[in-house]
Amino acid sequence: MSRPFMSHIWPKHESSFSAELRNAALAYLRDTGDHRFANARQWLKVGILCVAACGAVMVAISAKNRWVFAAGYAGFVMLVALLGINVMHDAAHGALFDPARFSVVTARRLHAWLSRAITLPLGVEAEYWRVRHVEFHHAFTNIARLDLDLEESFLIRQAPFQNRQRHHRYQHMYWPLLAGFGMFYVGWVLDWSDRLGKTPVRARSSLQGGRGWMVFMGTKLAHVTLMLALPAWAVHHAGISWGVVISAYVASQMLASYFIIGMLIGTHWAGVSFYREPQGTTMPHGWREHGLFTAVDWVPNPRWLGYWLGGLHRHATHHLFPTWHHRHYERLAALIAPIAAQHGLPFRELAHHELMAAQWNFLKEMGQAR
Repeated sequence: MSRPFMSHIWPKHESSFSAELRNAALAYLRDTGDHRFANARQWLKVGILCVAACGAVMVAISAKNRWVFAAGYAGFVMLVALLGINVMHDAAHGALFDPARFSVVTARRLHAWLSRAITLPLGVEAEYWRVRHVEFHHAFTNIARLDLDLEESFLIRQAPFQNRQRHHRYQHMYWPLLAGFGMFYVGWVLDWSDRLGKTPVRARSSLQGGRGWMVFMGTKLAHVTLMLALPAWAVHHAGISWGVVISAYVASQMLASYFIIGMLIGTHWAGVSFYREPQGTTMPHGWREHGLFTAVDWVPNPRWLGYWLGGLHRHATHHLFPTWHHRHYERLAALIAPIAAQHGLPFRELAHHELMAAQWNFLKEMGQAR
C-alpha cells in the first residue's frame, strides 16, 4: 500500500506562539547553563533499572517453582518496559546523546543500538517503530491517512470520520483487552507489514535490501531465543515446563503492553481534535499549535512517579518539544501554560483518573451511531 508523503503541510512561517515559546525554552537553557540531552542523574536512573532487570533475571533462572519464575520473568519484562519509556523513547527522538560531543554519526548509532537492545525483549523492531512514531505520528498527529497510529481498524473506531461497525458500540468495554495485545500486534503484525512494504514505513527506514532482512530476521530470532528458548533451558532442571515459560511470556508481554499503551494513547483521545488530510493546502495552524490541539498532559498521583514514567505523562509538552530529553518536561510545561493562555490556546493538564474517564467516554462516543 503506497501513500503520498506530505512534508510541507505546515505553514512556512513560524507563528508568534511558536517563536515566543521557542525563545523562552532557549532562555531557560541559557540561564541554567544546561543542554537538552540526558544528564548524569538520568543515566543513574538507567543504571538502577538495568541492575534491577538483571536481578529479576537471576530470580527467574534460579527459581525452584513456577511462581517464583513467573514473578522474576514478569519483573524483568516490566523493568524493560520502564527502560523503553525512559530510554528508548528519547533515543528514537535523538534526545540522549549530544552530537556536539559524540559527532552526529556516533550519536545516531548510539541511539539506534540502544533502542534495539531495549526493544529486543519486547519483540518490537526498533527502527520501524522509530519511523512510524517520529516521522508519521509526530509529524502528523491525529491527521487521517498521515498519522499511522490513526489507521482505520475493524476493531476500533478512533476518529469521528472513520467508518463505524456495529461492534464498536462495545469498544469502550473491550478496549483493555486490545491494549493488552498491543505489543504482540506491533511486533508480529505491524513489523511484518512494514517489512513487506505494506506500509510507507520501510521505504523511510534504514533497513533496506538484504541487510535489512538480515537485521530484521536476526532481531526476531534473537527475541524468541532470549525470551523463550533460553529461559526454558535455564529452568528445565527445576521441572518448570515449556508451558509455564510460554504462559509467563504471554502474560508479561500483555502486562507491559497494557502499562505502556494504557498510559499513553488516551493523551490523544481526551477531548482533542482530529483532522482530515489537507488537499492541496496547508493546515490552518502551525505544528506547535497542533500539538496542543491533539494531545494533553496528565499528572500522576503521587507526582514523584512522573520521574519513572519517562515524561510520557507530559505528552502535549513532549509533542511541542520532541527532541528535548524528558527531564526538562516539567520546566517546559511551566513555560507553555502562560504563553499558551496569552495566545488563546488550550494547554490541558489532567489528573490520571480524569484521563481514564475521558478515554472511556471518547471510546463510547466513537462507538455510538450517528
